[in-house]
Parts: sequence; structure tokens; C-alpha cells
Amino acid sequence: MNTRFFLIILFVSFFSILSAKNYDVVVYGSSSAGVTAAVQASRMDKDVLLISTDDHIGGLSSSGLGATDINRHKAIGGMAREFYQRVYNYYKEPSVWEYQEREAYFKSILKRIYTGRSEELKMQWAFEPHIAEMIFRDMLMEAGVKVMFGERLDLSSQVVKEGPRIKSIKMESGLEIRAKIFVDATYEGDLMARAGVKYIVGRESNKTYDEKYNGVIISEKWNHIYGRGEKSIDPYIVPGVPSSGLLPYIDPEIPGEPGSADNGVQAYCFRLTLTDDPANQIPITKPANYNPLLYEALGRKLEMFPEMKLHDRNTDAPNLLTFSKMPNRKTDTNHLDFVGASHEWPEGDYETRDSLYQLHKDHHLGLLWFLKTDPRVPEGMRTEMAKWGLAKDEYEKYNHFPPRIYIREARRMISDYVMTEHNIIGSETVENAVGLGTYAMDSHQVSSFVNEKGEVFEEGKFFITRGVRPYPISYQSIIPSREDCSNLLVPVCLSASHAVYGSIRMEPVYMVLGQSAGIAAVLSINNDQNLADVPYPELYKLLMQNDQIVFPDQITK
Repeated sequence: MNTRFFLIILFVSFFSILSAKNYDVVVYGSSSAGVTAAVQASRMDKDVLLISTDDHIGGLSSSGLGATDINRHKAIGGMAREFYQRVYNYYKEPSVWEYQEREAYFKSILKRIYTGRSEELKMQWAFEPHIAEMIFRDMLMEAGVKVMFGERLDLSSQVVKEGPRIKSIKMESGLEIRAKIFVDATYEGDLMARAGVKYIVGRESNKTYDEKYNGVIISEKWNHIYGRGEKSIDPYIVPGVPSSGLLPYIDPEIPGEPGSADNGVQAYCFRLTLTDDPANQIPITKPANYNPLLYEALGRKLEMFPEMKLHDRNTDAPNLLTFSKMPNRKTDTNHLDFVGASHEWPEGDYETRDSLYQLHKDHHLGLLWFLKTDPRVPEGMRTEMAKWGLAKDEYEKYNHFPPRIYIREARRMISDYVMTEHNIIGSETVENAVGLGTYAMDSHQVSSFVNEKGEVFEEGKFFITRGVRPYPISYQSIIPSREDCSNLLVPVCLSASHAVYGSIRMEPVYMVLGQSAGIAAVLSINNDQNLADVPYPELYKLLMQNDQIVFPDQITK
């Protein structure tokens, strides 16, 4: 038997074994929530399979989002706290600080990233991407979770169901996988959608749940996105000539009346990992698909406001980007938002998403090149940008570029309980909590539009801290309605309005909800019950045994 034929036989046999086996729990999606769900179920002695659509583990937590938004670190318990404690323990070792000293780093971020660590709890939430992925992989290996890489759902067919219960899912390769309980831990909610569960893409009307910050929103504080006060850039390709057409991604009119529903999503971006250390740097070069027209609006803005800084938080001048410092002279780079380019992602097929991934990648690298070289960029900003490049020791299999785009919001499930603004401000609460939200209501820009006077406005952005307090997240918000599906958990694309999802969508919260989903999955199997019938007192007992913090009055340790 020749070697090639032998490998083909092994390949076929491997997938035949997998397809013939019933798992206890199958987790689709290797986000941070997917990792905690899989690890928890495996630690409770269940046979667990985690399916990763590529070879990457950890979602955004290991794809550049190291400046973790933990505004209340004592509200993070369970496996999420364990993860950040593992990060802390890793960075205790002097040998891992190759490019700077540990205490010098923490001194430099003392007023940023919520101080980056807690000495009291031995937690650290500022980290390098490859370290986060290493820790996630260690947790999976230690728990004995089986991980399948490079398999994606067949989006052309629904999952196989018996009544409301998922029997099996089919992958693009033709592989069919069966389980007692499934967990959709993707950022897009693909399994949820294929299972026929109700969901929404976009923004509800304020009237839907009697909210204030849903639907179309025109900022009152910063009316003109590319200016201030009564100033606005010229929005036309040829300045002063409307017939020349609008600049890219500026809409010709407001998307709807304020407070009305639409299907727009807040802008996506990559959280680039940059470094200013020449010894660990890949220089920024001009992308092959560089399109200067994409940055024309920014060029006009910088000419209008030459005092703008690239990322200097020590001045009162406006900043263009956010370079949050990570260990070893790296950054978590935020606010590269590509406004208007993300709307097709949630419902897009893989070809569409691959195309949008490349579009955003070209946009980001082109933006950095523009800031480094264009003569309209103030000289000080060009000089500063020239110091930075991609980190050589990150994402080596992806040409040092993050493998995952920051999907701030995609599909959101509609279940028997929808989390809304009322949960955040405390006018409505839940008694069956599986996690805590603590962050502000936060939506990035959804669109740009020009009014009848030729003025450019931003639309969709808000950041609301007033009245926000730690609030419990309902168990019912991570499971579908009984009639939709009885054996699926959805800890990422959970049931929440657009307004409140902007608070929930934090990586540590995803980890918490993923772990709670894993516990609920095990309890459902042990009791031979549908997820909707799992007794909350039993679930709560297991949550407490696994150190979860799910109610505000538990924030004590």
C-alpha cells in the first residue's frame, strides 16, 4: 500500500469514527465563550467536542483585544477569573518580559485599561495575543476536550432536528456530528440560525422595548463626524460639486427617523497588534489594493484640525486612534472602525465574509500607510506613525495580522426573555441569573450621512454610563424559546436588544456566560431534561460550586 493511499484511508477512517459517535456536548465556535463552555462540560466528565472553524483558539481575546474592558474586576468570577489569574501568573516571570520591565509597564498604564491588573485577586487583563491563545489551549488540553480544527457548518442546509431538538449538524466537508446538547459560541450565531431559532440583525425601534438608546441615533454632542460646531468637511469627491458623487461610505440621507429600526450594525475593525520595537517589527508597507479615496475624508478632517494627535492621551487634543499599551512594547489598537462596510457580515456566506475580511484588512493597512506617508497628515503624526509596525512574534501563520475581525454585533437571538436597557438601569431585574453585566451601554458608529445642506453627520454611536450598575443576565436569554430549540445554548449571540448588547458584549462576560452554558448543558444531560426545564435552584447551586458571580450582591471577594 503506497503512502498516499494509506493516508487517504486514515483520513476517511478518522471522519467515519467521528461521524458515527454521539457526543455529550458539541461546542461550535472557538471564541473565549466556546473555550469556557467546553472546558466546564469536560471538567464535569462529559464527552465534549469543540469545533473551530480555523486553527485559531480564543476569538478576539487572542486576536488583539488584550485591553480587556473590566471596569469591575471583582464582578468577574469562575473560569473567567481563572483565565486572568493564569495571565497574571505567566507575567510574574521576569524571563517573559523580553522587551521591557514588568513594573515599568504597569506604571505606564496606571490610569489606563482599569490599571491592567489586580494584585489583590492576582488577575491581569492586559496581555499579548499569543499568550492568551497559549493559555486557552492549555485549559482545553488539561480538561481533555477534543478539538476539531478547520470545520465549518454547511450554510446551505438546516441542521437535522427531531421536533425542537437538534439531532445532528452537517459540516462543509460532509461530516455529520451528533450530540445531546449543542452550544453556539460563534460571534455570528450561525448554528442558531441554521437551527431555525428566531433572531434579529440590526437595531430595534425604541418603541419595541420602550428604550431610549435603540434604533437610529444622531449624536447631539458631536454632530459633525469630521468637524466640530458648525464645521463640516465637504462630502463630495470633487469638493463643492455634488454631481461628482459622495465620498465612499457616506450615505445620501439619514437611514431613518431617530429611534426607528433598521438592519445596520455598528462598525467592525481589527484590533491590530503593533510595536515600536525595531527588533520585533514588520514595517507597514503600501497595500496592493491601496485606495486613497477611502482616506479622502480623513485627509480633509486633518487639514481642518491639524492639532489632532495620533494616540497621545496626555493632551486635551483629539486623538485619532487608541493605542492601549500591552506587555513587551505592543499595542491593542482600537478605533480603526470601517464605518458602513460591515452590514453584510452577519447574514453573509463564507465567500462574502472572506471578501469583507480582506476589505477591512486592506482598509486598515492602507490607513496606517496613509497616516505614515500622506503630506496632508501633520508632520508630527507622520513621524509618530513611522515608529510603529506589525509585531513580528504575533500571528505568524497569518502574516502577522489578526486572524479574527472584531465582530462587535451580528445576529441576536430572540427568546422568551430579552435583556434590555431596563435591566441595566435596575428598573427590571431577573432572578435566574447566569452572569453579570457591568459595562456602559456602548455602540460604535453605524453609518455616516449627509444632510440637505451638505453637512456630514455620524449616526449610531453612544456611550452611556449614567445609571449603569452591575446587573444579572437571565438564563432564559442564553437559551432559545422552547418551541424553537430545546437543546441549544447561545452565550454570545444571546437574547438582548441592541442597546443593552453594547454592554454585554465584553470578552470576560462571554467567558462567564460560556461557563454557565457548559454547566447548564451538563445538568440538562444528567437530569434528562430540555434546557428550558432545568431547575434554576440546581443550576444556581452548580454555578456557586464553580465560583461564578451572578448577582450584584455577590461582588465582595
